[in-house]
Amino acid sequence: MGALGHGGSWWNFPPRKWGGGRRRRLELRSSSDSINLRDVKGWPLFAFPVKQATIAASLALTGDTIAQLSHHIFSRGQDQSDEEEKEVFCVANLDWLRSLRMTSYGFLFYGPCSYAWYQLLDKFMPKQTFITLLKKVILNQIILGPCVIAVMFAWNNLWLGKLSQLPAKYKKDALPTLLYGFRFWIPVSILNFGLVPVSARVAFMSACSIFWNFYLSSTMSR
Repeated sequence: MGALGHGGSWWNFPPRKWGGGRRRRLELRSSSDSINLRDVKGWPLFAFPVKQATIAASLALTGDTIAQLSHHIFSRGQDQSDEEEKEVFCVANLDWLRSLRMTSYGFLFYGPCSYAWYQLLDKFMPKQTFITLLKKVILNQIILGPCVIAVMFAWNNLWLGKLSQLPAKYKKDALPTLLYGFRFWIPVSILNFGLVPVSARVAFMSACSIFWNFYLSSTMSR
């Protein structure tokens, strides 16, 4: 029995210093938490930003709904004399599949990717100088802009089962949409990077994107 442990009892363990062990565990836990927090703050693109994705999806849906309603109102305005009947007609004839395409695009791509993109720019160019502002605006237009348009066109044609027509869509609408986007997003980007605090940039760009979603949705329907 003595060979089994101290005093013949195999369950007898050496005395444990509870205070020191607890302090060590707290120190290890706090150090690991700080590393994880730094990782999350430093590289937020590894975590899916649900809040930003939801905001982008809701604004994409809003922009598409406005585009559809305005199209119905202007196209049927002369034929509908009663305003109430015209409103009912517009709501009843919305293309909800088209709205779902725009909403899913905002949630799965635009919201998360734009959030990760702005965090990445702030990580590598944290200084608030004119040169930094200029670099961010230029990179925003030559990298993010074409990517957004390319993915949006591909996403739309995929839902419509018209991937074979995607090259023709790019040739017809990609460059005009990009050039129109320059006129809209360059001033918005200057305001965003120059005046808006880092914590509010995603919300600011999401609010401005409702006008862009209106134009983009109208372009998709052509």
